[in-house]
Amino acid sequence: MSGSESNPKASLPLNTPMNNNNTTITPSDTIQQRRRMVRNYSLLYLDECMDEANQEYESLLTQLQTNTDNVDIFKQRDECVDFLTDAEENIKSFLVLENTIAQYIMPLVNDIPQLHSVYIFSNNKSQHEEWTTKWQKIKSVHTNIDDLCQILKIGIKQFNQDSIAMSFITVNEMVSTDNLNQLEPTFMYTQIFKDILLDMKHDEQAIKQFIDYCRKNNSMSPITIDRFVENYQAQSAIWCYTSFNIYSMLNYALRTLDADAIITMGFFMCRLHQQIQQLHQQQFNTDHGQPFIVYRGQGLMKSDFEKLQKLKGGLMSFNNFLSTSTNKAVSLGFAECASAIPDAVGILFIMSINPCIKSTPFASIKEESYFKEEEEILFSMHTVFRVSSIKQMDNKNQLYQVELKLTSDDDHQLRLLTDRIREEASGSTGWERLGTLLLKISQFNKAEELYNVLLEQTSDESEKAYYYHHLGYVKNDQGDYERAIWYYEQAVEIREKFLPSNHPDLATSYNNIGSVYNRLGEYSKALSYYEKALKIREKFLPSNHPDLASSYNNIGSVYNRLGEYSNALSFYEKALEIYQKTLLSNHPYLAISYNNISNVYDNMGEYSKALSFYKKALEIREKFLPSNHPDLASSYNNIGSVYNRMEEYSKALSYYEKTLEILGKALPSNHPYLAISYNNIGLVYNNMGEYSKALSYYEKDVEICQKTLPSNRPSLAISYNNIGLVYNKMGEYSKALSYYEKALEILEKTLPSSHPHLAKAYNNIGWMYRDMKDYSKALSYLERAMDVFQRVLPPTHSSIKTVKNSIEVVKEEMTENS
Repeated sequence: MSGSESNPKASLPLNTPMNNNNTTITPSDTIQQRRRMVRNYSLLYLDECMDEANQEYESLLTQLQTNTDNVDIFKQRDECVDFLTDAEENIKSFLVLENTIAQYIMPLVNDIPQLHSVYIFSNNKSQHEEWTTKWQKIKSVHTNIDDLCQILKIGIKQFNQDSIAMSFITVNEMVSTDNLNQLEPTFMYTQIFKDILLDMKHDEQAIKQFIDYCRKNNSMSPITIDRFVENYQAQSAIWCYTSFNIYSMLNYALRTLDADAIITMGFFMCRLHQQIQQLHQQQFNTDHGQPFIVYRGQGLMKSDFEKLQKLKGGLMSFNNFLSTSTNKAVSLGFAECASAIPDAVGILFIMSINPCIKSTPFASIKEESYFKEEEEILFSMHTVFRVSSIKQMDNKNQLYQVELKLTSDDDHQLRLLTDRIREEASGSTGWERLGTLLLKISQFNKAEELYNVLLEQTSDESEKAYYYHHLGYVKNDQGDYERAIWYYEQAVEIREKFLPSNHPDLATSYNNIGSVYNRLGEYSKALSYYEKALKIREKFLPSNHPDLASSYNNIGSVYNRLGEYSNALSFYEKALEIYQKTLLSNHPYLAISYNNISNVYDNMGEYSKALSFYKKALEIREKFLPSNHPDLASSYNNIGSVYNRMEEYSKALSYYEKTLEILGKALPSNHPYLAISYNNIGLVYNNMGEYSKALSYYEKDVEICQKTLPSNRPSLAISYNNIGLVYNKMGEYSKALSYYEKALEILEKTLPSSHPHLAKAYNNIGWMYRDMKDYSKALSYLERAMDVFQRVLPPTHSSIKTVKNSIEVVKEEMTENS
């Protein structure tokens, strides 16, 4: 079991809202239906004078669809602009404009990042030659449909070439497999995906599921889907791959690690790999073949090129099916075109291939391809090369030649690396390993779907317990805590029947149920389950076992929430001591420990210590997690919280906005962590005096909490408290008092009488009565706040000093107004 981080809405200095620290934390007139994107580009056509019955229009549309199955067609410029601005940032659009609209729409669209390039279809080319030079994204003007479509085909192919996913591993990162967590995540995940998918068995049902997927998402036109169904069995996988634009769908899925698309297309990837393998055996059926050279021309963003420049002697993997050519001139042409793109570098890859190497199969597909004229050598997915040299070509700043050598079957470093990566996806079957991987990359919805299918298919009780347990894990991460407990309890009920009472799997189940109760704010139940898990583990595990550290972490998190900071720190330090003895210095569990200790120091007001530990956690996470992982959001959130307490509001807001950006993409819209994120941004705006913005974010927080949490959850109390604070500052005292009293009612029911959150609530009500000049009530509440703080905080804590000053102010004002 992994360590569980503490995750409270932590307290803040007085007269500010209490903060939360989380821990893991179609246009109407378009002709084509808007669809879920399954490739990294879209093709748009705008014509405000469109006559759908016109034969020329039908011919143009048919020709455009030879480049991609779906063309989004617009009759109105505003809808086209809206489509572009609403598109995902990583989806680029190729826009074809009809003659009369072109000059008027370019000022509206040229600076939209999602727009890749523009092509004009006109009866009169000369009238556009002058004005089009002002707009960098206009690539060409055409009077002939065939010419337009040919240029579009080249442009889209260039874009696909430039978009292929790559991973870079430096020599230093390969020195030891101990550095596994520093590797680019895409390298690891693609390797595991490949192993799993090629090991799994697929039947005819898989093809049907793919067809249903394409129809549901409009990822291919109905005509193309029908053609695919007709030709799939008769034609080769390579023919289908090149004919139906499947290469674009597949490479996009692998580049974005879209689990839904990858699993759905798994049968096709497996068949495509097998056919490349068969062709390889036919074409290179000797152990003494002569090495040969293939080429690939493409663009790299300058940020990726900077990584490549550090890679001499290191490894580079292409994480898709890799298209190369034996024709150097064609590949150089792609590189030269890419070198003209701003912020990009043109690369001519020169790849030395030993045909005896069988680790990643490759073959000439000239006879199998839909495009017989292309001299293409196709490699299976996740091909790894060693970088030999990087040279500038012809003194052109933006054009480079990179020599690569295909890694051999006996490459010792790569083999060690691959073995370690495979250990990361545990499970006795391919499906179980796939489930583990989906959880690691936060694809919780797909993991849930997978485990439900497996649960329906099995009659084995131990397997049922396994799937129930993992469904509980999924629901916990989705924020559906009641359902998580139900699944965990199903697993426990089965395990208690056939396992001894001291079995480690039972400890794991108890631990996870405790974690859910902890998140629900039911701390006594959480502590009870955590202690049951610890009792089993202390009896049967060595003193430095990581699962013991997990238990210490979890018990520490309960004490932290209860405001017993010395106990919390003691358990957290026990966990850290074990991790430091048994794990690598960059292991993710160390990040969890650093984070938890930071949280205690944060709550104790020792902000410099808190910030130091939070940044240690972030440093580890940034090395081994994908950029959209919820745990990175947790780190950004926590650092933002400290900066907020230190009154560095611009830094706090920056970190909080990074948090919200990740969580908004990774989690459902009503997830409790989004509520925490909205609360924290509201907190900063409140501290900056921007009360209307603060109120807007706080209300989003409350809306989610009311939908997803029990009515007596402490987090909801904190949300009410924060809204009360804003109304108080705005002078709307009756509204403020209403929210303060809601908060206090929850806190007095759910927290011990010495909890710091109660002191916060008393202080805030007291200070509001002071603003209303009701000094006797103000003094009563402030003295109650002081009583709590003096019981739980060190005498030098800033909160004690703040309340003491507040009491003195109220007493003076009482005297003056008596």
